Amino acid sequence: MSDPKAELDKKFNEFLKKIKPMDDRLLVEPVEEDVTTASGIVLPDTHSKERPQKGRVLAVGPGKLLENGQRVPMTVKVGDTVLYSKYGPTEVKLEGKEIFFVEESSVLAVVNA
Repeated sequence: MSDPKAELDKKFNEFLKKIKPMDDRLLVEPVEEDVTTASGIVLPDTHSKERPQKGRVLAVGPGKLLENGQRVPMTVKVGDTVLYSKYGPTEVKLEGKEIFFVEESSVLAVVNA
């Protein structure tokens, strides 16, 4: 019997090979984190309906195209964990997963692990 989650992940990874963000856009998978209060109580990610602001970069575009025809290379790369503006991303559901298209200018920081 096959694991439905593993099947979904496999389909999603195959789909990622076929998608390329345009210009200075990133494809970001949100990272949901539990929040621990000062008293040690763990609040699951369902405690808030706000959009996540941290994610893992799955794909990057070629970079912003300037009016003179030159392209500015991306500073963010696949695999980076980024913090991004709450209202910057465009949310889409692809192959059963929620992901975001984020413009590089909406990225606030790259998080070093």
